Amino acid sequence: MCGVDLSMTDNSNSRMAGTIEYRPFADEAELGRLTELIEHDLSEPYSAFTYLYFIRNWPQLCHLAYDGDRMVGVVICRLTHHKSGTLRGYIGMLAVDKDYRKRGIGSALTRQALETMRNMEADEIVLETEIVNSGAIRLYESLGFVRDKFLNRYYLGGQDALRLKLWLK
Repeated sequence: MCGVDLSMTDNSNSRMAGTIEYRPFADEAELGRLTELIEHDLSEPYSAFTYLYFIRNWPQLCHLAYDGDRMVGVVICRLTHHKSGTLRGYIGMLAVDKDYRKRGIGSALTRQALETMRNMEADEIVLETEIVNSGAIRLYESLGFVRDKFLNRYYLGGQDALRLKLWLK
Protein backbone atom coordinates (compact mmCIF):
# COMPACT_ATOMS: atom_id res chain seq x y z
CA MET A 1 0.00 0.00 0.00
CA CYS A 2 1.24 3.46 -0.84
CA GLY A 3 -0.16 5.18 2.24
CA VAL A 4 -1.56 8.02 0.16
CA ASP A 5 -5.09 9.32 0.72
CA LEU A 6 -6.74 8.76 -2.64
CA SER A 7 -10.11 10.33 -1.88
CA MET A 8 -11.11 12.76 -4.60
CA THR A 9 -12.03 16.34 -3.93
CA ASP A 10 -12.59 19.38 -6.08
CA ASN A 11 -10.94 22.42 -4.53
CA SER A 12 -13.04 24.85 -6.57
CA ASN A 13 -12.39 28.52 -6.29
CA SER A 14 -15.06 31.17 -6.57
CA ARG A 15 -14.00 32.53 -9.96
CA MET A 16 -15.06 29.35 -11.78
CA ALA A 17 -18.66 28.24 -11.97
CA GLY A 18 -19.73 24.63 -12.19
CA THR A 19 -18.83 21.36 -10.60
CA ILE A 20 -16.03 19.18 -11.87
CA GLU A 21 -17.10 15.64 -12.77
CA TYR A 22 -14.49 12.89 -12.96
CA ARG A 23 -15.20 9.99 -15.25
CA PRO A 24 -13.46 7.28 -17.24
CA PHE A 25 -12.70 7.57 -20.92
CA ALA A 26 -15.84 6.46 -22.79
CA ASP A 27 -15.03 6.27 -26.49
CA GLU A 28 -12.84 7.63 -29.24
CA ALA A 29 -15.26 10.51 -29.84
CA GLU A 30 -13.48 12.16 -26.87
CA LEU A 31 -10.10 11.80 -28.56
CA GLY A 32 -10.19 15.16 -30.36
CA ARG A 33 -10.57 17.30 -27.23
CA LEU A 34 -8.24 15.02 -25.28
CA THR A 35 -5.53 15.46 -27.91
CA GLU A 36 -6.08 19.22 -28.05
CA LEU A 37 -5.81 19.56 -24.29
CA ILE A 38 -2.57 17.57 -24.09
CA GLU A 39 -0.97 19.24 -27.11
CA HIS A 40 -1.74 22.68 -25.69
CA ASP A 41 -0.43 21.96 -22.20
CA LEU A 42 2.54 19.61 -22.64
CA SER A 43 5.83 20.53 -24.26
CA GLU A 44 6.49 17.10 -25.78
CA PRO A 45 4.76 16.43 -29.12
CA TYR A 46 2.86 13.15 -29.44
CA SER A 47 1.47 11.51 -32.55
CA ALA A 48 -2.11 10.28 -32.88
CA PHE A 49 -0.69 6.76 -32.68
CA THR A 50 0.65 7.44 -29.19
CA TYR A 51 -2.78 8.43 -27.89
CA LEU A 52 -4.40 5.44 -29.57
CA TYR A 53 -1.74 3.10 -28.17
CA PHE A 54 -2.59 4.10 -24.61
CA ILE A 55 -6.35 4.39 -25.05
CA ARG A 56 -6.91 1.19 -26.99
CA ASN A 57 -4.71 -0.92 -24.74
CA TRP A 58 -5.60 0.60 -21.35
CA PRO A 59 -8.89 2.53 -21.68
CA GLN A 60 -9.57 1.95 -17.97
CA LEU A 61 -6.40 3.94 -17.21
CA CYS A 62 -7.59 7.10 -18.95
CA HIS A 63 -9.48 9.41 -16.61
CA LEU A 64 -11.13 12.68 -17.56
CA ALA A 65 -12.36 15.78 -15.75
CA TYR A 66 -15.35 17.68 -17.13
CA ASP A 67 -16.98 20.99 -16.30
CA GLY A 68 -20.39 20.40 -17.83
CA ASP A 69 -19.69 19.19 -21.35
CA ARG A 70 -16.19 20.72 -21.46
CA MET A 71 -13.22 18.40 -20.92
CA VAL A 72 -10.84 20.29 -18.63
CA GLY A 73 -8.38 17.60 -17.56
CA VAL A 74 -6.99 14.22 -18.53
CA VAL A 75 -4.57 11.62 -17.23
CA ILE A 76 -3.46 8.74 -19.47
CA CYS A 77 -1.62 5.73 -18.08
CA ARG A 78 -0.56 2.18 -18.85
CA LEU A 79 0.26 -0.94 -16.85
CA THR A 80 2.91 -3.41 -18.05
CA HIS A 81 5.33 -5.99 -16.72
CA HIS A 82 8.73 -4.40 -16.24
CA LYS A 83 11.96 -6.28 -16.95
CA SER A 84 12.54 -6.37 -13.18
CA GLY A 85 9.45 -8.57 -12.84
CA THR A 86 7.29 -5.90 -11.26
CA LEU A 87 3.90 -4.85 -12.55
CA ARG A 88 4.66 -1.23 -13.38
CA GLY A 89 2.14 1.53 -13.81
CA TYR A 90 3.17 4.48 -15.92
CA ILE A 91 1.63 7.95 -15.98
CA GLY A 92 2.20 8.99 -19.57
CA MET A 93 0.34 12.28 -19.73
CA LEU A 94 -1.43 14.62 -17.31
CA ALA A 95 -2.91 17.88 -18.52
CA VAL A 96 -5.34 20.41 -17.05
CA ASP A 97 -6.81 23.33 -19.00
CA LYS A 98 -4.97 26.50 -17.94
CA ASP A 99 -8.26 28.15 -16.93
CA TYR A 100 -8.89 25.32 -14.43
CA ARG A 101 -5.52 25.01 -12.74
CA LYS A 102 -4.98 25.42 -8.99
CA ARG A 103 -8.31 23.73 -8.25
CA GLY A 104 -7.03 20.25 -7.38
CA ILE A 105 -8.06 18.74 -10.72
CA GLY A 106 -4.60 17.40 -11.59
CA SER A 107 -4.28 15.94 -8.12
CA ALA A 108 -7.74 14.34 -8.28
CA LEU A 109 -7.06 12.82 -11.71
CA THR A 110 -3.71 11.46 -10.53
CA ARG A 111 -5.27 10.01 -7.38
CA GLN A 112 -7.93 8.30 -9.50
CA ALA A 113 -5.26 6.82 -11.78
CA LEU A 114 -3.23 5.65 -8.77
CA GLU A 115 -6.28 3.99 -7.23
CA THR A 116 -7.13 2.22 -10.50
CA MET A 117 -3.57 0.94 -10.90
CA ARG A 118 -3.50 -0.15 -7.26
CA ASN A 119 -6.73 -2.09 -7.82
CA MET A 120 -5.10 -3.71 -10.87
CA GLU A 121 -2.29 -4.95 -8.57
CA ALA A 122 0.47 -2.57 -9.70
CA ASP A 123 3.67 -2.89 -7.69
CA GLU A 124 5.01 0.54 -8.58
CA ILE A 125 4.18 3.60 -10.66
CA VAL A 126 6.65 5.76 -12.57
CA LEU A 127 6.55 8.90 -14.67
CA GLU A 128 8.87 11.46 -16.18
CA THR A 129 8.60 15.22 -15.97
CA GLU A 130 10.77 18.13 -17.06
CA ILE A 131 13.23 19.03 -14.35
CA VAL A 132 12.06 22.67 -14.53
CA ASN A 133 8.37 21.73 -14.01
CA SER A 134 8.35 22.51 -10.30
CA GLY A 135 4.54 22.44 -10.09
CA ALA A 136 4.37 18.87 -11.40
CA ILE A 137 7.24 17.76 -9.17
CA ARG A 138 5.49 19.24 -6.10
CA LEU A 139 2.22 17.54 -7.06
CA TYR A 140 3.77 14.11 -7.49
CA GLU A 141 5.96 14.37 -4.39
CA SER A 142 2.87 15.35 -2.36
CA LEU A 143 1.33 12.05 -3.49
CA GLY A 144 4.32 10.03 -2.29
CA PHE A 145 6.49 9.87 -5.42
CA VAL A 146 10.25 10.11 -4.94
CA ARG A 147 12.96 11.25 -7.32
CA ASP A 148 14.36 8.08 -8.82
CA LYS A 149 16.60 9.10 -11.70
CA PHE A 150 17.95 12.14 -13.54
CA LEU A 151 17.45 11.84 -17.32
CA ASN A 152 19.87 14.02 -19.26
CA ARG A 153 18.39 15.62 -22.41
CA TYR A 154 15.42 13.23 -22.19
CA TYR A 155 12.90 15.24 -24.20
CA LEU A 156 13.05 16.00 -27.93
CA GLY A 157 13.84 19.66 -27.27
CA GLY A 158 16.85 18.66 -25.19
CA GLN A 159 15.26 19.34 -21.79
CA ASP A 160 16.39 17.28 -18.82
CA ALA A 161 13.85 15.21 -16.91
CA LEU A 162 13.33 13.46 -13.62
CA ARG A 163 11.91 9.98 -13.31
CA LEU A 164 9.68 9.82 -10.25
CA LYS A 165 8.57 6.57 -8.65
CA LEU A 166 5.88 5.50 -6.21
CA TRP A 167 6.12 2.05 -4.64
CA LEU A 168 2.76 0.50 -3.87
CA LYS A 169 4.05 -2.82 -2.49
